[in-house]
Amino acid sequence: MCTHILIVEDEARLARFLELELCHEGYAVTCAADGRTGLETALAGNFDLILLDVMLPGLNGLEVLRRLRAEKDVPVILLTARDAVMDKVSGLDMGANDYITKPFSIEELLARIRAALRAGAAAAKKTAVLRCGELALDPARHTAAYGGTALQLTYKEFLLLQTLLENRDIVQTRDALLERVWGYDYAGETNVVDVYIRYLRQKIDDRFGVKLIHTVRGLGYVIKGDGAP
Repeated sequence: MCTHILIVEDEARLARFLELELCHEGYAVTCAADGRTGLETALAGNFDLILLDVMLPGLNGLEVLRRLRAEKDVPVILLTARDAVMDKVSGLDMGANDYITKPFSIEELLARIRAALRAGAAAAKKTAVLRCGELALDPARHTAAYGGTALQLTYKEFLLLQTLLENRDIVQTRDALLERVWGYDYAGETNVVDVYIRYLRQKIDDRFGVKLIHTVRGLGYVIKGDGAP
């Protein structure tokens, strides 16, 4: 799916220049020429990133950002005047992801866009609910459930299950799981991974009659398929 960027900029020549450059880079682009239209467009659409000028007619960019942040977490890069230090500070405090001062080079702007998109994707991956069939694990809320029934997991069990779900269909070695869940400096029993895998199987596979966690002999463990019996 094409990355969609919203440009909210009242300077027509700059907005057109940005639109052409971003389209050339393969982005889909929508433009708005004032703050109120920009806010309405941002709230109604599904954008991956917003370039937001601070000095806008109707609603200024900081007010647009304030109202937008009450509804959405889409990455925002502010376009500011070179000497508008307080605008930069206020924008970052209100939740802007980055800013760039005018005049700027298109190469720098493109680099900042790529960085903001990467950061946004990483954050989304980290907080997204992980699923496999009827199993759902929410890292942000630290909850897990199977078929709507809550699972009572210890911290280590939760982290182990999260690691397996984040790498669904990819075999995780015991060493990799040990490092991720127990840390580099773990000095306890080396079979602790097998023990906790057994705990998870008791709480999920055995309890609900499914085959979720698979052993790959000589390698490690993997969650694959949809967890059906």
